[in-house]
Amino acid sequence: MKKLDRQFYLGKDVVALARNLIGKRLVTRFNGEVTVARIIETEAYIGLADKASHSFGGRRTARNEHMYALGGTAYVYICYGMHHLFNVVTNEKDIPDAVLIRAADPLQGTEIMLKRSGKKKMDHTLTRGPGNLSKAMGISKWHSGTDLVQKMIYLEDDGLALDDELIGCSRRIGVESSGEAALLPYRFYLRWNPYVSSYPKH
Repeated sequence: MKKLDRQFYLGKDVVALARNLIGKRLVTRFNGEVTVARIIETEAYIGLADKASHSFGGRRTARNEHMYALGGTAYVYICYGMHHLFNVVTNEKDIPDAVLIRAADPLQGTEIMLKRSGKKKMDHTLTRGPGNLSKAMGISKWHSGTDLVQKMIYLEDDGLALDDELIGCSRRIGVESSGEAALLPYRFYLRWNPYVSSYPKH
């Protein structure tokens, strides 16, 4: 098992990095409780040039300030006043690229995830979709700014190799108001995995 180091997050191509995160493991360690899930769905956001990004055109606010941090920082924001969405900041400081982690496949600590989510039994909605994922993994907006190279929240590689045909690519979800940017193929997912939030309609 190898924790992803700073150099991984400093990659210049956030789209390629979003694809490379498919199959990696997300780990949280809070108050002695460890939860682990395999990342199976991501979306890339090219900060300055992407109309779907919170930092498009250099927009900088209290809400998105952590997007401008050094790659390997967590950016967590609240959507619809209730869902906490976990993003991985990439690239150099002040280049606000980020990858939204949309879904994951639970591997360890499922009882803890169920308790956090208020569920009595396991089903595929536990970590399907970015809001459900953050809730199950114990991630909230208070973790925005967390260094992902440390021990509280981090990503790791367990050597899983995925064939190219297993990784799907599509437009992103929920960014229809961003015009042409909504059509960009910046979403990646593990085909045939039941935790994927949505499949393209062909």
